[in-house]
Amino acid sequence: MSGPPAIEVTDAEGADGGVVLRGILAFNEAAVGPSGRRPLSVLVRDPETGAVLGGLTGRTDKGWLFIELFHLPEALRGGGLGAALLARAEAEARARGCVGAWLDSYSFQAPAFYRRQGYTEFGHVPDNPPGHTRHFFRKVFAPG
Repeated sequence: MSGPPAIEVTDAEGADGGVVLRGILAFNEAAVGPSGRRPLSVLVRDPETGAVLGGLTGRTDKGWLFIELFHLPEALRGGGLGAALLARAEAEARARGCVGAWLDSYSFQAPAFYRRQGYTEFGHVPDNPPGHTRHFFRKVFAPG
């Protein structure tokens, strides 16, 4: 390399971002050992078409479940389906050896739902987005 490295700002995703991910994963593994990082999805499908209607996605990593995305259409909310999806994700995380789960939720999304499911807030960012709060929740699984 001749001269200093170039710096680029972009909104493109893909292979270049993979370089960053692989780099941080290798760095972390050198510090704490293998992460056991595995994707996890719990999906709701239309029984007639098989189309995905909603669900949750995330990953297990370093002994914790991280729930990245969770969405159910309005028509499927309020009947216990969300709680059932969360319970299934937690059960799979336990089967993978996880000790707990964590996630974030905006104030206009579902913080009350997560509290009802036994999650406790461990931090928040006010005015993110402006006029709202981003809440961070965790749940430590009971032994056994």
